[in-house]
Amino acid sequence: MRGLDLAIIALFLVGMPLIGTWIGGRQKSSTDYFVSEKRISWWVVCLSVVSAETSTLTVLSVPVIAYMATPAQGGMTYLTLALGYIVGRIIVSFVLLPRYIAGDLVTAYAFLGKRYGNGMRATASVTFLFTRLLADGIRLFATAIPIKVVLAEYGITASYWAIVVALGIAMVFYSFFGGVRAVVWVDAIQMLWYVLGGVVVIWVLAGQLPDGWFSKAADLNKFQIFDFTSSPLTGSFPFIAAFFGGALLSMASHGADQLIVQRLMATKDVKSAQKALIASGFVVFLQFAFFLVIGVMMWAFYNGVDPVKDLKLNNKDELFAHFIVNDLPSGLSGFVIAGILAAALSSSLGALASSTVTDIYERIRKTPMTDDERLRHGRVWTLVWAALLIVCAGLFASSNKTTADPIVVQALGIAGYTYGALLGAFLLGLIFKRVTQVDAIIAFVSTVLVVGFVILGVKFVGSTPTIDFAKADATRKSLTGWWNTPLGVAVTLLVGGLLSLRHSRGVAVGDELDVKAKA
Repeated sequence: MRGLDLAIIALFLVGMPLIGTWIGGRQKSSTDYFVSEKRISWWVVCLSVVSAETSTLTVLSVPVIAYMATPAQGGMTYLTLALGYIVGRIIVSFVLLPRYIAGDLVTAYAFLGKRYGNGMRATASVTFLFTRLLADGIRLFATAIPIKVVLAEYGITASYWAIVVALGIAMVFYSFFGGVRAVVWVDAIQMLWYVLGGVVVIWVLAGQLPDGWFSKAADLNKFQIFDFTSSPLTGSFPFIAAFFGGALLSMASHGADQLIVQRLMATKDVKSAQKALIASGFVVFLQFAFFLVIGVMMWAFYNGVDPVKDLKLNNKDELFAHFIVNDLPSGLSGFVIAGILAAALSSSLGALASSTVTDIYERIRKTPMTDDERLRHGRVWTLVWAALLIVCAGLFASSNKTTADPIVVQALGIAGYTYGALLGAFLLGLIFKRVTQVDAIIAFVSTVLVVGFVILGVKFVGSTPTIDFAKADATRKSLTGWWNTPLGVAVTLLVGGLLSLRHSRGVAVGDELDVKAKA
């Protein structure tokens, strides 16, 4: 690394928060701070959604999936998941989005409050806050990986803790001052930046790969998209599990997770939100394919060597950063690293703050809040969640092992514990009119317990399930994580539906949202 690269990276880290603050402008109300008065263009929100959900995990970890894939696994089978994502977004666009926007809500969980009551609203919101803290903690740690590699090449030794603190400060700066408008616009700019960075990588790799690399990769199934042969219960990306699980996972992440819903609520109307969400599914598919191809090209460049054993990296997820730092020309290297960091600054702080203030604090407080108080509390909680996120990322960095799964798989695994219960709570209220708040909370808690038990305690020996809380190995495999969300939804609907049979008459609460949505 030369000084030019570090200068580009430093300019980016300072410049993007300043740009975000400038775009955000002065926030005059809590509505402006949380949902930007609903006036952001759909295409900007679309890019923001893509940046928020993929970020550094995609840029660093998805290429590793293709790089490490064996011929039996197939290098492009991750795209099956992305196909399911498209289907899930289409369903959310027509089932849940109209109810959020027609109801003039600030958070997705306000819908649960109107349908069930404040107890269910708070339960879902707390679950979101805890899950998002863990998932974004690991995302922030992922961003520290390329920075650590860059600094090491320049002779500077920096701990992951120091790096995540610096990144956290940069992220909180524009979130605090610019609100959701700053977050959405910075997301959109940063997505374009890291995609351009990927284009640079492909251009450089294309000129350095040996003759015949493409046919060799094809012979080893590096371009295989669908996997119909591996076990649908324990395989990495078996078609049925990845497609169906991807659809339900996308419905949960884009219909029941405030991180994404907040961005969609910043559009002017239902149709704009629908266009943003559906378009984002196709963009994500292309983006996954793009970075998987980079992984295959790096496999050809390094001749498939083990990143940890042969390249002496700390973990597999450092591979892409290692290539950028060591094998790209100066200037281009700094540009691409800045693109990877661009994905890091996709902030969830506004979503965390809005959910904390409107779903929990306002429900507990005895007296109504003024708009100025709501805005002030929103900014305070933005700072609080930034501090918690930094601590969480630092703890992930301290515990990460060389044998760990790719970080993108780790992050999705965290969401697997609760996404099914969250999505199930929404669908339960729409499908079963007799369900009450008590029914929904019991179903929600039951689902989290059942899914947690399956994730931690169910192992398969071949196709035979056993109860075993020991770590999975070559002979005892866990249920593939893509079934976690479908399982959670099924348990929620089953438990809640059965409990609703206790009631002789339908529940009218929340029906006004259905009327507004259809209108």
